[in-house]
Amino acid sequence: MPIAKRRRAMLLAAGVMLPLPVLTGCSSEDDGPPPPAAWDIASAPRTGTTGSGTLRWALDATPATFNTFQKSADTGTQRIAGAVLPSLYTLDARGKPQRNGDYLTGADVTSSEPRQVVVYKLNPKAVWSDGRPIGAEDFQAQWKALRGTDAAYGRARNAGYDRIAKIEPGDKEHEVKVTFAKRYTDWRSLFTPLYPKSVMANPAVFAAPARKGLAVGAGPFMVRQVTDTSVTLVRNPRWWGDRARLSRVLFRTVPAEKRAEALIAGQLDLAEVDGATARRIRAATPAQQAAGAARGSSAPGKAGAPEPSASGTAETAGANGASGTSGTSATDKNRSRTRALSRFTVRKALEPAYTQLALNGTKGPLADDRVRRAVARAIDRKALAKLVLKPMGLPSEPLGNHLLMAGQPGYQDHSGALGDPDANAAQSLLADAGWRAGEAGRQKALGGKTDDRGGRQSAPTATASATDTATESATATESATASATESATESATGRPSGAAPAAGDAGRRGRAGKAALVRKQGRPLVLRFVLPDDRSGAQLRTVGERIARMLEKIGVGTEITKVPGESYFRDHIVTGDYDLALYSWPASAYPATDARPIYAKPQPAADGSLMVEQNYTRVGTDQIDQFFDQALSELDGGASRSLVSRADARIWAAAGSIPLYQRPQLVAVRKGLVNAGAFGFATPRYQDIGFRR
Repeated sequence: MPIAKRRRAMLLAAGVMLPLPVLTGCSSEDDGPPPPAAWDIASAPRTGTTGSGTLRWALDATPATFNTFQKSADTGTQRIAGAVLPSLYTLDARGKPQRNGDYLTGADVTSSEPRQVVVYKLNPKAVWSDGRPIGAEDFQAQWKALRGTDAAYGRARNAGYDRIAKIEPGDKEHEVKVTFAKRYTDWRSLFTPLYPKSVMANPAVFAAPARKGLAVGAGPFMVRQVTDTSVTLVRNPRWWGDRARLSRVLFRTVPAEKRAEALIAGQLDLAEVDGATARRIRAATPAQQAAGAARGSSAPGKAGAPEPSASGTAETAGANGASGTSGTSATDKNRSRTRALSRFTVRKALEPAYTQLALNGTKGPLADDRVRRAVARAIDRKALAKLVLKPMGLPSEPLGNHLLMAGQPGYQDHSGALGDPDANAAQSLLADAGWRAGEAGRQKALGGKTDDRGGRQSAPTATASATDTATESATATESATASATESATESATGRPSGAAPAAGDAGRRGRAGKAALVRKQGRPLVLRFVLPDDRSGAQLRTVGERIARMLEKIGVGTEITKVPGESYFRDHIVTGDYDLALYSWPASAYPATDARPIYAKPQPAADGSLMVEQNYTRVGTDQIDQFFDQALSELDGGASRSLVSRADARIWAAAGSIPLYQRPQLVAVRKGLVNAGAFGFATPRYQDIGFRR
C-alpha cells in the first residue's frame, strides 16, 4: 500500500493518527540487529505448525478497495495485498528493504549514465493465479497507470513511476528492463505490490470496489469471498513457494472498541488492541493472577473481583449487598471472561509510526519562527514518551528524527538543531518576538518550583495530580484490580483512568490566565489546541493536557478545542483550522520519496490559495526541498541518507512539527498461533503463519 495512502488512513483511524551527521557510504550499522522492541512475534519453524486451520484477523473496517494505489485504500487493503500479490521487496525488522526471492532472483542498477537502468530478474516459477507468467507487460501496465499522464486513473499516487522513461523485456528470458528519465534512489519501492495487467490496463477495473473481489493474484493466498464485514482468503493452488501453513485467513471487521468482547467471545485470533485491553489480557494470565493473590488484590477470576463488562462498567459479584444466586452468577461470569482472555498473550513493539505536535505556521503567533521554537523548547519530550510508553513496558526514549525511526539505518537524534528543553531560553525567544510578561506577573509565573510536567509543586492542580496518579498506577504494578478499573474507565469515558478532564469542558483560557500569560500590545498569547473527542483520541488528550501545562510554565496559554474524531483530520488538520494539534504519521523505508510531501515548502496556486501537499503545518524552506530533491536522485545509498539527514536537521530548526514518541503497537495473539504478532516494520510472511502442533 502506498505510504501516502497509509498515512492518511492512520490519521483518520488510528489514534490521530498522524535524522544526521554526514554519511559517506553504507556502514556496518545497516546489518546490525534490530533495536529493542522493534518487533515481537512468537517465532516457530514451519514444521512445528499443523499445516491447516483458519486464522481470524481483526480489521478496523472492511476495505473499500483491493487496489493499494486508490485514494480509498487503507491498512486492510495493505494487509490483504501482502498476502495475495507480489511484493518484490519486503522490509526486515529495521525497516530495510530485502529482495523477495519468491519473485526475484536478482535486481540491479546496471547503468547510471547517461540514464539509470534497473534490470529485474524474475523467478521463472512466478505465475499469476490464472496460469500466466509474471512478465514485462505487467510492469508496463502498472507504470502507465501510475505515471500520472492518464486522467482516467484519477489521482493515483505516481511517486517514482513518473521518473520512468520506458519498460521493456530484458536481454534474457524472465528479465524486465526499466529505464529512468531521472535517476531515482528509491527504485526498490516500485512495483510493490505488483498488480496483473488485467487490473492496471483497464481504468474501470483499476477503480473497482472491493466487493468485486480480486480475480487474479500471485501470492500464497487468493481472495475467495468478500462480504460487508469480512474478507476470506484461501490457499492459492498455483503458488510455487513454501505452501501456506493456514488453510484460510478470515479478515473480520471489528471496531477497536469492540475487540475485547470479540476476544472474550472467541471470535478472533489476532487483533491490535488498546492499552486497556492489553492490561486486561495480562491480568488474566495465571502468573498475574497469582501475583495479585500474593499481594492480596482481588484479581479477575477470584470471587468478589470486579471485571469490566461489555459496556465498560465494572461488574462486581454481590453488588449492592446481593448474595446467593446472583452473586454466584456474577462470579462465574467473571471467571468465564477471565478464562477467555487468558487464552491470549500480548505482543508489543514500537510501531513504525510516530506522534508529533504540529504547529500551524501560516497565521497568528506561530507564523513567527521564534514563537514556534519557544513552544518547542518548553516541551519535555522525555516526560511525554515516558507517560505513553513506560506503562506498556516499552522503551520510553523520545523520537529524535522526523524521517527515520529508531533502529533504521542512518537514524540519529537531530533534536539538538532546535535545542534542549529550557524554559528560560523559551521565554527569551518569546521576549525577542515581543511577547513579554509584566514584572509582577513574570515573578508569579516563575515563582513556584516546577516539575518536569510544567505543574507547580507548591500548589498542584487537580488536573496535575489526576494525570500523575494515572501514570503511576499504570506503571507501578500489574494489579488485576487496577487493570480492570482502568479498562472500565477508558471504555466508559473515552479517556484513560485518572486522566485529566479535557480542558475544553471548562475552557483552558481561564486556568492559563492565572499563570501570568505573556502579552504583546496588551494581547495575551493563547494558542488554540485542537484534539479529537473520541475513544481513539483518549491518549492524545492526555498528552495534550500535559503539553498545555508545560506551556503554562513559560506563560503561553492554550485553549483546548475537542472536535469529533471523524472530522478531526478532514475539517481541521487539512484546512489548517488549528494552532496546535497532535496526530501521527507512519514511518517509511523510503523517506526521500515518502517524506518529501510532508515537509515540502507550500507553494501558491494560480487562484491565490496555498498548495500544501501533505505539509499540514505549512512550514517549509527552499533548502529542505533542495535536500530532498538531491537525495531522490542520488544512487549511492550513503550519500542519499546523508542528504536526508541534512533535511531533517533543518526540519527541526524550522520547528513546524515536533516528533514526540513512536506509537506503541499492542497485539492480542491467541496462544498457539505462531509467526504472528507485533510485526513493527517487518513485512509479515503470510505463508509461515500457523497454529502450533
